[in-house]
Amino acid sequence: MTQPLGVYIHWPFCKSKCPYCDFNSHVREGVQQARWRKALLAELEHAAREAPGRQVETMFFGGGTPSLMEPETVGALIRRTTELWDTAADIEITLEANPTSVEAGRFAELAEAGVNRVSLGVQALDQAALKFLGREHSVDEALGALDVARKHFARHSFDLIYARPGQTPEAWAQELEQALKLAGEHLSLYQLTIERGTRFFAEHAKGDFALPSEDDAALMFELTQARLAAAGLPAYEISNHARPGAACRHNLIYWRYQDYVGVGPGAHGRFTHDDAKRATRRISGPEGWLAAVERDGHGTQETTDVVGRDRVEEALMMGLRLSDGIDRAQFAVVAGSDPVIALGQPKLAPLVQAGFLEVDATHLKATQAGRQRLNALLERLVA
Repeated sequence: MTQPLGVYIHWPFCKSKCPYCDFNSHVREGVQQARWRKALLAELEHAAREAPGRQVETMFFGGGTPSLMEPETVGALIRRTTELWDTAADIEITLEANPTSVEAGRFAELAEAGVNRVSLGVQALDQAALKFLGREHSVDEALGALDVARKHFARHSFDLIYARPGQTPEAWAQELEQALKLAGEHLSLYQLTIERGTRFFAEHAKGDFALPSEDDAALMFELTQARLAAAGLPAYEISNHARPGAACRHNLIYWRYQDYVGVGPGAHGRFTHDDAKRATRRISGPEGWLAAVERDGHGTQETTDVVGRDRVEEALMMGLRLSDGIDRAQFAVVAGSDPVIALGQPKLAPLVQAGFLEVDATHLKATQAGRQRLNALLERLVA
């Protein structure tokens, strides 16, 4: 097997639930760290039996807030991964962190445990915006955490959320300039979306706040793409920008529909098995997952094989997020069919003519206009 393998580890706990967040994250009064470490290690061993004989090229600790994990737990999971699989000499090991002073205080230990890339959830460089977004850190804490991250990690990134209530394109442009002065090799810039099941969904429905107009939001997206490209950090995916060679390799595994295993509550996996793409999903509730692992050695809720049209559609939904688009030959390997042949000219031709897709001998890709409207574009393609 020559495909890279990624290992995703989910830590489901946060100090508080952000009002915009629909991720599998939970607030608990106390967490038994040793018990959780043992359970995560057990499911990691199960994942190695699911996808044996591979080389792991990336690890990603996501959440939740994985910077709340004890560094001992992070180190144990990294060491066990290197024992269970062959690992690349230049393995990328990313951990998501909140930029509070308490968590930044753990960066030295996390680096010593083996983490070599950190992604900081800054989210805004404006104090009022941080309060609106429910963040526990201040702007000064975020700046301090970035300084600490630079000292301890060869690679670091941070996230910002734009198109916030009351934000104008001019205000976002100013915040973007400040972000560029702080940025290293990578930035993730997300447009605020209102997700069902979040506190913001209920508040927005009641009219407690309004988002910027569609025109202003589109203008913010466009100026983001242009300004970051001019600064040498072009978009390699809809919301992710990096200097050449500095893209998050773990996320590229997802977007290229390559193989990864998932460990922890709610974690998903996709890996090649008997010429099919095997999909796994772990139990999402922390307590239910923990009980299952302690009973069975893993917390798998569902295992299915993704085949035929479903496999093509999954690969399509991921690959069109990339600025480079879909490598048709690589797509045929991971999805079992050339995307242009699978979709057919009757579907593709009108979208190419409208300026949303580009097709050539080697690639199928969404234009910038297409990526800006990707959900609508995908609905047309997979209908």
